[in-house]
Amino acid sequence: MNVVEVLVEGGKVSPGPPLGPALGPLGVNIKEVVGTVNELTKDYVGMEVPVKITVDTAGKVAITVGVPPTSALIKRDLGIEKAKTDSTTDYVGDISLKQIREIAEKKREEMLATSLKSAIKEVIGTCVSMHVKVEGKDAKEIQRDIEEGMYDEVIT
Repeated sequence: MNVVEVLVEGGKVSPGPPLGPALGPLGVNIKEVVGTVNELTKDYVGMEVPVKITVDTAGKVAITVGVPPTSALIKRDLGIEKAKTDSTTDYVGDISLKQIREIAEKKREEMLATSLKSAIKEVIGTCVSMHVKVEGKDAKEIQRDIEEGMYDEVIT
């Protein structure tokens, strides 16, 4: 069994590097694999997506697509390119708890969080480091509010 793990741009994979050269020696239909990977990653256009391709001894191909980093999902939702500003008072954007919940649900399998609430708090932690407001407030303030049960109807 052969395993190829690559980071590709969602929906824009080509038979060239990094995928083509890695798959060539394995005797698989590269064009077919590329088409499948593009279909599976089309929701992440413009983002780096981890992809794992397993080729068994019979030549059967299995493709597993991961989820882009949390910060990339936040930037996509905000429509921004850069995460941080140089200022300690400027924010790069404002994200809703609904958007945070959607990101947490996508990333949940890859997180160490034991509950959706914990996963949401982890995503909000990323917002803190990116200098992104949540629901118009500083992300740390939202984390405290969640601990106090203020947003239970949104996050559970």
